[in-house]
Order: sequence, then C-alpha cells, then structure tokens
Amino acid sequence: MSDEKILIGVIGGSGLYHLDNLTFVKTVNPETPWGHPSSPITIASLPSGAKIAFLARHGVGHSINPSAVPGRANIAALKSLGVRAILAFSAVGSLREEIAPGSFAIPTQIIDRTKGIRPASFFQDTNVVAHAMFGDPFSNKFVKWLEDKVAKALEKEGRGVKLFTEKCIVCMEGPQFSTRAESKMYRAWGGDLINMSVLPEAKLAREAELSYALIATATDYDSWRPQSEAVTAHEVFKTLKANADTSRFVAATILEELQEAITGENASTFLEEVGSMKFSIMPRSEKQNPEDRAKLAYILPEYFSGEEQ
Repeated sequence: MSDEKILIGVIGGSGLYHLDNLTFVKTVNPETPWGHPSSPITIASLPSGAKIAFLARHGVGHSINPSAVPGRANIAALKSLGVRAILAFSAVGSLREEIAPGSFAIPTQIIDRTKGIRPASFFQDTNVVAHAMFGDPFSNKFVKWLEDKVAKALEKEGRGVKLFTEKCIVCMEGPQFSTRAESKMYRAWGGDLINMSVLPEAKLAREAELSYALIATATDYDSWRPQSEAVTAHEVFKTLKANADTSRFVAATILEELQEAITGENASTFLEEVGSMKFSIMPRSEKQNPEDRAKLAYILPEYFSGEEQ
C-alpha cells in the first residue's frame, strides 16, 4: 500500500487516455492479488499540489476488449494508492431522442446485461461470502455533487453540451453493438443509456468501499431509431474526440473542488461507502482460508488484516 495521499482516482474510457491541467509526477503499476491494472497508473498533481491517479480502462492504445478489462485489478490498484473516490468516464450509446450524440449524462441506475464472463466480485473464488448493497449502484452524494459541478463546467466551456441526470444505464456484454430488437427492449425497460464498461466496475468499487460515479458521454443513438442506420464504430469515432476534449475540460475544472470536498469538514458524509461492507460479509460458520483473507485484506484491511477469531 502507498503512503502517498492520493484520494481521487479517474478512470478514462474510450477516447480519454490522458487529462489536462495536471503536472505529471510518475507512473506506477501495482501488482494486486488479481494481477496488474489495465494500464500503468499516472500519478499527477493538481495546481494545488494535491495528487490524483489516472487509469486508462482499455489499456494503452485501447488494446483491451470490454469483456477482458481487469476490473478487480483496476479497483484494487487504485485503492492501494489511497484512493477514496473514483470519477469514471465512459462513452455510451443513447436510448432517448433528447440525449443526442455529444450530450453528457450522470446516471443513477444500472441494468445488468453482462453474461457472467467478467469476474464481478472480489469474493469470487474464495470461501468468504459477502452480499454488498447495490440498490443505489452509484454513490448518491457524490452524484448530486457532480450534477451541479459538471453543469457549471459545461456552461463554462461554452460549446452548448447538454447534461442529463437521473438516468438509467444498461451495461451489455459486447463487443458487438445491440440488435435493433434489443435496443427497443432496453428502452421499454426504462434504459436511457447503454455501454459495455460500467459493470463490474461499479460493483467492485462498492465492495472496496470506494465512492463511485460515472460521467457518460453519448456518441450515438444505438440501434433503436427506425429512421437511422444501426450504430457503427465509424459513427462512434466521429463524436469521440469532441466528447473526450470536453471530458478533459470538465475534469480540469472540477477535480480541485472534488479534492476539497473529500478533505473538507463534510468528507465523512461525502465518502458514504466507508464502512458499508461491515454487515455485508456473512458471519463465519467455519474457519476462513488464510490465503483468501490475505487476498481480501488488500482491499478491505479493516475486516481481514487481523487474526482470525
């Protein structure tokens, strides 16, 4: 574990491979019990001197398929650096006419359409059972704080980018895009956005007791519009660069304030996930495997570092 006070982790999605307004410090590549993260993590300092950690979800040069992203290693590596809050970015498809390509959204709910390919829990393959609360899959106070700050940042940028809030995001397996039938079904279910990355990332952040929020950037209309061609990678790329430029502007505008929020007098309220796993870990009916406890202590030292009882 790192002794540096790096409280904020930023995960960049498609098109977002670096941030602006930061001073490079170093790169680190922690080896966790679940392997190395997607990419070496860039440690950079804000103008105030506070440090943040940036991780490219799909690796250097976008070389990792969504289903193969090492989510457990990514979240564990950020936690090992001291990170308490993760601000994630992701390119998404829009399932609503009003959320036009180029729009930004901060979702509050998730529909899981992944297919069990991705390891979705730190407790998987251990003899320790835990059931994390996930009714509100994003950190509510973090989300509410972001809504105001991101709206102001977009207004300041002046490109007319709209922000949508209180939206539901569908996470599909991929790497293929949706069929038209699936896209229409997701709309009927109440989905507003669709991507391939928010899970298991949000679940793992919850298990690691990290506050987590997602800024979604719309690149396309998925495949539900009868008057449009089905979504293609070429269409996505056309919008990706502008969205990434705006994402960097938003991050550069709000990260200093986020650092202040996390270290201020209301920090304990803002970091609402701390302690959330205490009653999620099932009571021990038999002796836990010491190797499993050692592995879990990497992300939850409060519960697994001590002697077995």
